[in-house]
Amino acid sequence: MSAVKNYDAIVVGAGHNGLTNAAYLARAGLKVLVLERMPWIGGAAVSLEIEKGWMYSNCSYVCSLLRPELFRDLQLARHGLQVVPYGGGATITQSGDILGNYTDEHVQRREFARHNARDGDAYQRYSTDVIRQCKFIRPLLLRTPPDPTSLKPRDLREMLFLGREFMKFGEQFIYDTLRFYTMSIADFLGEYFESDLIKAHLSGSGIIGSAMGVYSPGTAYVLLHHYMGDVDGSIGAWGYARGGMGAVSNAIASAYKSFGGEIITDAPVERVIVRNGRVAGVATANGNEYRAKIVVSNLDPKRTFTKLFDKGDLKPEFVERARNFKIRGSSGKLNIALDGLPEFPALGPNNPLRFGDIHFLDSLEKMERAYDDWKSGTWSKEPYLDLLIPSMTDPTMAPPGKHFMSVFVQYVPPKIHGRDWTDQDRDGFKQTCLDQIARYSPNFKSLVRHVEVRTPRELEDEVGLTEGNIFQGELTMDQLLFNRPFPGYAQYRGPVKGFYMCGSGTHPGGGVMAAPGANAAREILLDLQRPNVVPEGWQDD
Repeated sequence: MSAVKNYDAIVVGAGHNGLTNAAYLARAGLKVLVLERMPWIGGAAVSLEIEKGWMYSNCSYVCSLLRPELFRDLQLARHGLQVVPYGGGATITQSGDILGNYTDEHVQRREFARHNARDGDAYQRYSTDVIRQCKFIRPLLLRTPPDPTSLKPRDLREMLFLGREFMKFGEQFIYDTLRFYTMSIADFLGEYFESDLIKAHLSGSGIIGSAMGVYSPGTAYVLLHHYMGDVDGSIGAWGYARGGMGAVSNAIASAYKSFGGEIITDAPVERVIVRNGRVAGVATANGNEYRAKIVVSNLDPKRTFTKLFDKGDLKPEFVERARNFKIRGSSGKLNIALDGLPEFPALGPNNPLRFGDIHFLDSLEKMERAYDDWKSGTWSKEPYLDLLIPSMTDPTMAPPGKHFMSVFVQYVPPKIHGRDWTDQDRDGFKQTCLDQIARYSPNFKSLVRHVEVRTPRELEDEVGLTEGNIFQGELTMDQLLFNRPFPGYAQYRGPVKGFYMCGSGTHPGGGVMAAPGANAAREILLDLQRPNVVPEGWQDD
């Protein structure tokens, strides 16, 4: 065992939220250490050269949710982060028809009208209503949720703030919002559109990362979660982090180190040390011990409270609550090195929609059948694929003339018929996805050089996401705002004095947002009676 080292704060996990939390603590003058179990930093926001010459965004793959306040405040551009917007995309049907997804709202309206005349007019109403919901929730992202049972002045002020934000939009908006948060994405879209293809096209954002189907209550909010980000001030836009999503983590880490922070990789934390009812540090699997009066977990709530604490350090009822936290995995990923650019005959060789995300859909029914497979304990035989070729926009991700394809897959269960995944299962899942792409791209398979397959097994074992849940917990009403992760513990503090949570399992939830890490840092500094250095929402956003 090495000599014990002392710090003011220790952050467990070098995912982007852990790094953000550490950056603000270090900026406030604390001596901070980040411990990461893998040889690299980034968690799910990582870039890895799996195939020589190709840089894979092997988990998260696009950028939008990263809070602009944090981007500017930490000067991430100065630390090397560049987000390149990509526009459009397309849904391709089995018949060869396409539904284009355009950035120009007037072009998009005409495209919807091409499929259904009334839906062209409905698009403007739909877009206006969704943007209004985004404008309501965005100011809440960089704020600590109030405790609705508390009479503390701060909680009362936050409840008043929440009420005022509601009232800004009028009485009808309040009714609409309460309905919206509990509706299925299919029912929500059905209030605007007639075309089943249009509804299927738009519904993908309501099921990504969720163990729910298009007809499941609550999926309308999941759509909002994917719409409330921006690139260069354009709400709902998405972009590529140049060099892959690891560029986000690397930039935050660079900012953190500029404040004097320290990172140790290959250092899996085995136990949080608790003495006399408060944290005293952590012990790693290699026998090292690091002491601090503040310990922050970037791990998901279930893993944090069922793996890191000794029996007896936590009350049994709290541990039971952690075990019951909904964190069902439903997603997989393929990262593919290509020797050339695949052809999609439905789009043609020069269609700019190829630069965006491509889906293969026909109807809501088809998407629900994919969910039925997940419920029966296997991967979807006709899965929902979110396919992108980032190297068309970011040439740094592949050698000249070659390409990198990212394929997000929904639905993929954490277990196969109740048992663990096998390599044979993984290969079967891979083949299902490759076959589906090949049905729409005749030259695709001839270009495939290497495929990295990420099932929930890999996401849990390698990234530390319990059951492979990409949001560190379901985005349902019972696990949002002051219910995330558990009622009474939504303000980033754990049940042991000096212990905090900063991962996506806390408010405002998953995605490469960095808000949970920043919000947790604000609460820590408040408890330490240190000046706050963490920004809240800015008026120009």
